[in-house]
Amino acid sequence: MKNNTGTEEQTTTVIPAIKIDEKLKAELLTQFEEQGMVIVHCSLTTAIEMGIRIWSSTFLVDRISGSKSRLLHALNIVFAPPWEIVGAGATKRFTLIFSALPKSCEVFDFIEEVPDSFGFEMYGIKRNSSDVYNVNLNDSVL
Repeated sequence: MKNNTGTEEQTTTVIPAIKIDEKLKAELLTQFEEQGMVIVHCSLTTAIEMGIRIWSSTFLVDRISGSKSRLLHALNIVFAPPWEIVGAGATKRFTLIFSALPKSCEVFDFIEEVPDSFGFEMYGIKRNSSDVYNVNLNDSVL
C-alpha cells in the first residue's frame, strides 16, 4: 500500500486468538456428527394403474427413543396433494432424503403420517453404517 509520500508501506493484520470452551466445543462436534442425512431409495411395482405421492409428514422413527427424522427432499415423486399416475405393471422408483437419525439408533420405522389409511409404513429397518437404504414398498403396510 502506498502512503502519502508515494512510498510502499506494509500493513500487518493481527487476528486475535479465539478460545472456545471445551464443553461447548464437544457439544458442537457431537451436533455436527449427527447432522448427516439418511437416503432411502424406494421402489413400488403396481398391479393396477394407481396414483402415488409422498406427504411431507413422512418420517423415520427411532424404535427406542421415538425420535423422528424429518423428510428434507424427495426426488422423482410428487409431494401431496397432487397425485402422479403410475401405469399397471410399472415400477416407480424415487428417493427420499431425511435428516439424520440419532447416533444411538439401531432400528427404525418408515412412517408416512397421512389423513387417510393409505400411507406407506415399513417397520424394523436395521440401521447400516452408510445410512443409505433400498426399500421395496410393495412390502409396505398400506
